[in-house]
This record gives sequence, structure tokens and C-alpha cells, in this order.
Amino acid sequence: MKTYESVIIVKPQLSDTEVGQFVTKVKDLITKNNGEVTSEEKLGRRKFTHEINHVRDGFYLYLKFKAEPAFVKTLEEALKLNENVLRSMTMNALEIKAKPAHVK
Repeated sequence: MKTYESVIIVKPQLSDTEVGQFVTKVKDLITKNNGEVTSEEKLGRRKFTHEINHVRDGFYLYLKFKAEPAFVKTLEEALKLNENVLRSMTMNALEIKAKPAHVK
């Protein structure tokens, strides 16, 4: 399994409970496909520099999860079909390995 990061922007009209339900659905989709959610953050509402479908702001969500590479396509398709999602992006998470300190 690889580690992935997703940033999802949902419509600002959603209430906090609806956003919570949406996050739960996405996490359930990940776990049902043998994935594991390692972290999640609700980054809050933010204004866009340009309109997206006549909308000026959105609610940002961040998810970090482990899953098989084939699942990413399934997740992206599910997010595209959801009418509450304005934009989403899933990418490989870079795992930075700490180098030992150089001692002189």
C-alpha cells in the first residue's frame, strides 16, 4: 500500500454536520476498499481567487490515507460524481526521511 494525500473542496452551503457526514462517507469508502485513514483535517472555509461554477468560496478538507494504487481512480470517480464537491486532488505523499546529523 502507498500513502496518499487528498485535498477536497466542498460547497460552502453545507452545514458543519453535512461536512462531517461527507467526511465519514469518504473515510468509509477508503476503509471498505482495504485502505487506512491516517489523518484528517478540516481546514475551514476559504475564499477563491477565481470563481468555480459561480461560487466564490469553499470548505477545504485534507485526508492522508494508505491504499492500493488502483483505489485512487475509484476515489476520484466517486468525488467527481458527488454534487457537493467543487474540486479534489489526490497525490502521492512524500515521506521525508531524516538524515543523520553530520558530526565534525
